[in-house]
Amino acid sequence: MNSDALRILFATPECAPWVKTGGLGDISAGLPAALLGAGLDVRVLLPAYPQVLEHATPRQPLADIAAERFPAVRLWEAALPSGVTALLLDCAQMFDRPGGPYTDADGNAWDDNALRFGLLSRAAALLAGAHTPLSWRPQVLHCNDWQTGLAPAYLHYGPRPAAATLMSVHNLAFQGIFPAELLGALGLPPQSYAVEGLEFWGKLSFLKAGLYYADALATVSPTYAQEIQHEALGSGLHGLLAARRPVLHGILNGIDTELWDPASDPLLRRRYTAQTLEAKSDNKAALQARLGLAAVSREPLFGVIARLTEQKGCDLLIEAAKAIVSLPAQLAVLGMGEPAYERALTALAASRPDRIAVAIGFDEALAHLIEGGADALLMPSRFEPCGLNQMYSQRYGTPPIVRATGGLADSVVDATPQTLVDGTATGFVFRSPNAAALLEAIERAAQAYRDLATWRAIQRNGMAREFSWRASANAYAALYKKLVQATMPALQQKG
Repeated sequence: MNSDALRILFATPECAPWVKTGGLGDISAGLPAALLGAGLDVRVLLPAYPQVLEHATPRQPLADIAAERFPAVRLWEAALPSGVTALLLDCAQMFDRPGGPYTDADGNAWDDNALRFGLLSRAAALLAGAHTPLSWRPQVLHCNDWQTGLAPAYLHYGPRPAAATLMSVHNLAFQGIFPAELLGALGLPPQSYAVEGLEFWGKLSFLKAGLYYADALATVSPTYAQEIQHEALGSGLHGLLAARRPVLHGILNGIDTELWDPASDPLLRRRYTAQTLEAKSDNKAALQARLGLAAVSREPLFGVIARLTEQKGCDLLIEAAKAIVSLPAQLAVLGMGEPAYERALTALAASRPDRIAVAIGFDEALAHLIEGGADALLMPSRFEPCGLNQMYSQRYGTPPIVRATGGLADSVVDATPQTLVDGTATGFVFRSPNAAALLEAIERAAQAYRDLATWRAIQRNGMAREFSWRASANAYAALYKKLVQATMPALQQKG
């Protein structure tokens, strides 16, 4: 590694493939790998959950950490599959548990999550601060979501010099809200519990701490960065975010273009490229056979891969489902979420098994087959910080049908007469969060589908888009450099 390379500590509660509950796990794998490829010296800090220790071999001990008011921790070093160095925070009392990173085996949040992720934040601050036990000294601490949100607060009240801090918001709806009485146990001073600090409606907000104390803020798409400055999507923090507008950056996420590539995907019945799109029909037939749908070829099959929640517009999909199949068309849904939505979709499938199929749960192979076998992908989200499936679907020649919000608005070009002529159309976009608007976009897609030349043009436009992590990594690298130049003159020496 070049000794002049920017040194970045990337703190996260999850990182694929070792531990993942959603998009953050993918981002925590893809972005650091791209940063490393761009020449930065990046290291990922995450808790040593049992599944992480199982995969992180070989590993070597780096240091023993005694963080004030927290249990003792051993820090291990290992290499992620991408080659990025991982720093693993090993504390059996906090992290050696069954279930997931945040919940027990029954899906209930751990009662001491405030202390568990307070420890992660405290360790991140220690490693980025003046008294780090490591010889490697980061110039920027990049925090991700509420689980690392206290780190900028710890650094603010700690000794200087310390690394510059960047707080990334992946979904503002999840803020890490805990009782105010925990302030002392977390080792933060009383003055931090204030409107200009951690206080949020009489409680502690880990995310608000990061948003208030970090040197700069980022979120995962330009449009979402604008949306969260307003009450509708600001989750009570829109005033703070608007006040910090000068240091709030929207950078669109990327995707793993090696894992998601129809030309090499082993989970497809038949691989294909933009030049061999006729092969996609074999994947459609395989998807229909797997889900028990009627084997029809010239009617559109709309896919859905999503959490079954109101945020994802699941209620809009349920309301529009009968009209969708009467076009005629088919619907293939993969996901899990709120029980009422699961039951409603399952009932719809039972009423029209030839037209509607619903798989409750998550199945990686089926997700790939839907991307490769569906004709179009539905994403009627009420809000979507970034979204990944609309990028996967464009790469797979499966035009997305999306609501104009967040990263969906930033990554899908609506098929209009003008964009069809200029060769930029990649999908179908609607604005109002209601079933009528969704259905209108679906009908436009169905009409385009009947014109093979138009459909092939939309497919190929999407497949030509660049959605790798390269552009995102370059944007973050520029932001890191700006942060170091603005706030870190004392630490610009070699570490």
